[in-house]
Amino acid sequence: MKVGLYFGSFNPVHIGHLAIANYIVEFTDIDQLWFVLSPQNPLKKKTSLLNDYDRYDLLKKAIGEDNSFQICDIELRLPKPSYTIDTLTYLKERNPGFNFILIMGSDVLTTFHKWKNHEEIIKNYQRYIYPRRGFENINLKDHKNIKVIDAPLIEISSSFIRSALKHGKNVRYFLPEEVYKYILKKHLYNN
Repeated sequence: MKVGLYFGSFNPVHIGHLAIANYIVEFTDIDQLWFVLSPQNPLKKKTSLLNDYDRYDLLKKAIGEDNSFQICDIELRLPKPSYTIDTLTYLKERNPGFNFILIMGSDVLTTFHKWKNHEEIIKNYQRYIYPRRGFENINLKDHKNIKVIDAPLIEISSSFIRSALKHGKNVRYFLPEEVYKYILKKHLYNN
């Protein structure tokens, strides 16, 4: 089975994440997509990162009963900081029959060389790349073992949503309904 691994902090998960995930399972050869909830990206600053269990609950509400998707919380239990190569090694050991494929935005290609053991990832795992604004013209010849997918360009970001919520803006149509209700109920991202 081909499983797409969509890594992220999902802080919060929004309709852009879900649109990309939906595109991948419907328009590529991926059988199932796992949202890999990351506790902290080692290459990013920890700013306004919601706690792990709230982000997990938001993801759970976002995907509902859709069997095309799963939440993978393994990085929450692995040593911090989490590194993709360690997660891949763990998942492959426990699921030897699965073919894991990394799902990444084109923006990630600019920093991929900084990832721990990135050469091993390139050698052993295919990467499906979806477009991100400002990174459409990356020289793909510089990158091995990738497949560019013609997914729609989504310009919604979690940082935009966090900022809008902090400033009291109504972003109900940027988020799945249950996610929006949960955020309002728990007063998340207000500060």
